[in-house]
Amino acid sequence: MKKLLTGICLCSLLYFISCRMDSGVITNEIDDRLEELIKDHSENGRMSFYVMPQSNEYANIPNQDPNNPITAEKVLLGKMLFFETGLAQEAKKSVSLNTYSCSSCHVPEKNFTAGRVQGIADGAIGFGRLGELRHKNPLYDGSEVDAQGARPLPTINLAYVRNALWSGAFGAHGMNEGTQSAWGIADSLTAINHLGMEGLESNNTRALFVHRQVVTKELMEKLGMKTMFDKAFPNVPEDQRYTRQIASNAIASYFRTIFTNQAPFQKWLKGDRSALSPQQKRGAELFFGKAGCINCHNSPSFNGQRFAAVGAKDLYMNPNEVYRTGPQDARNKGRGGFTLRDADLYKFKVPQLYNLKGVGFYLHGASKYTLRDVVEYFNSAVPENPNVPLERIDYRFKPLNLTHSEIDDLVEFIENGLYDENLVRYKPDFIMSGLCFPDNDPESKHQMGCL
Repeated sequence: MKKLLTGICLCSLLYFISCRMDSGVITNEIDDRLEELIKDHSENGRMSFYVMPQSNEYANIPNQDPNNPITAEKVLLGKMLFFETGLAQEAKKSVSLNTYSCSSCHVPEKNFTAGRVQGIADGAIGFGRLGELRHKNPLYDGSEVDAQGARPLPTINLAYVRNALWSGAFGAHGMNEGTQSAWGIADSLTAINHLGMEGLESNNTRALFVHRQVVTKELMEKLGMKTMFDKAFPNVPEDQRYTRQIASNAIASYFRTIFTNQAPFQKWLKGDRSALSPQQKRGAELFFGKAGCINCHNSPSFNGQRFAAVGAKDLYMNPNEVYRTGPQDARNKGRGGFTLRDADLYKFKVPQLYNLKGVGFYLHGASKYTLRDVVEYFNSAVPENPNVPLERIDYRFKPLNLTHSEIDDLVEFIENGLYDENLVRYKPDFIMSGLCFPDNDPESKHQMGCL
């Protein structure tokens, strides 16, 4: 009889627990804990701090340059310029004219980053499905291609980025206040910071020049974009309107509207407690708690207004073929290559963490190929770059002591909980020239089915 009563009690307890889980009580406890963790780290003490605005809520988009407020006309123009292969007018060889665009290295379907290990614009051909088959044109020497010296950062959630590039070299404000003595020294192009603009306006001008793209009144007329410039910048004198700088301002406006605001975590923050799975919620708890990710990645996009040395390998160390970089590349010095300060050597920007799923190459040197690789690297905290002295490593880069299952949970949160699967909504259906995009060389056109 005693055994029977014990069995009945045990069954009742299991039934009770089951009912609690079915009714959502257990889930609510996880939600409540997570909510408190988030509020503890929020700058305003509320979860709303981490909520991204809608792309058309221009008044709510932060860090706009006061001399370049966002308008719908600028956003549209910036979008069309970003994907326009017709801007490729200063290619090293005539075979590459009209064949590449900004989006050659920032493919929407690849989360606005490059499909291959290193971004290449001029001097490359091919695309594949997501840019993974892009490769050097055999007519180009390796030193002639327009290749980036570090893994291209994605052009998403840039409203939270005030200083562009891994080194943060562009932009007069934000983290560059106090660095005026370095502007134009190591890199003459950073002299543009003296104009007092925000990072996107400064860097986009540099990018159009470096990536051999042209903006003139005659070309804009030919491409059918002159009227768009007129509508977007009616107050700019006409003799200054059709320039790289004004095009840069339009692209900056477009950039500031690209948000991953449809990711499950964003939906959860806005009240949909079913948007995250139980595993993703456990991963979020780790992110804001034990793993301490939030200590460096504390913003709505989970980027950070700081630079850190974590001893990751440089791009030239990658086993995949890369161009125009090597042991002497100043970009390997990170922030120190820009500021020329000893204290900044080997420090790189703390990047945003949304839409990293399926990117395939991570960290500034593309030394990791899965998000799990990245999490395990930070969990063990063993620097891998022999050129970075241990005394340079950031004090926060230390073992996290996560278990195997905790790593699974954290990866699931970052990979899927922070993944907005609909970034193609920011891509145009066509470009004004009528050419193919993001690439327009014969091989790319064939692979993309754009004939």
